Amino acid sequence: MTTPLTWLYAPGDRPHMVTKALLAGADVVVVDLEDAVAPDRKEYARAATAEFLSDPQPLPVHVRVNALDGPLAAADLKALAHLPGIAALRLPKVTSPGQIRRVAQCTPHPLYALLESALGIEHAYAIAQAHPALHGIALGEADLRADLGVRTDAGLDWPRSRVIVAARAAALPPPPQSVHPDTRDLAGLAATCAHGRALGFLGRAAIHPRQLPVIERAYLPTEEELERAETIIKAAARNEGAQALQDGTFIDAAVVAAAQRTLSLAHRRS
Repeated sequence: MTTPLTWLYAPGDRPHMVTKALLAGADVVVVDLEDAVAPDRKEYARAATAEFLSDPQPLPVHVRVNALDGPLAAADLKALAHLPGIAALRLPKVTSPGQIRRVAQCTPHPLYALLESALGIEHAYAIAQAHPALHGIALGEADLRADLGVRTDAGLDWPRSRVIVAARAAALPPPPQSVHPDTRDLAGLAATCAHGRALGFLGRAAIHPRQLPVIERAYLPTEEELERAETIIKAAARNEGAQALQDGTFIDAAVVAAAQRTLSLAHRRS
């Protein structure tokens, strides 16, 4: 599939909302068994999700299980282990590489780790390279904000960069941003997406379909960026090795690779 830019969450105890999410235009749907489900609905959410995903789905569906250090995760993993409708499992509140290795032993599904605490951030690189089954890492910013006592958004920039660096150092894809919790604040969503893109994130999780086009628009290259990338690729094709463009900009293999990544997103433009 194409590089995912949008990851839409839907509560696992509401199968009708999962159905709507599959039609909303997201690249990936994440069925949530954790934060979006009340304690007295956990067992129903697990059973309903297992039934729903017993058949293949039209697009990738991930399932976020309950916290690995809690009493529900083992039952979640057992119920979801071999369902054909699941593309991956998302593991919340990961704090150590050992957790990834243990989960990888009991499921064939690709895994994604969510780092949501100071300890998880400290172990980011060890977690990122814990097991071949791990296909990505990302932040859970609501829990992390509470754990750190952060009062402003700027206080999360260091953990954000730490996770981005850890992912790339472990040869994992750039992480998607954590959700923007105000579903009506589309201007704020766009502004924080622009900031996240500047930090090195790629795409973002969403909790409402109205957020999807804002996220995709923010992460797609602009016309100016596409023109610049095409200029770089053409110059590299004419003359291998480091060189300067007509405007004096120096380009080398790293700049060419970045231009290729930009062009790889171009086909998504509507």
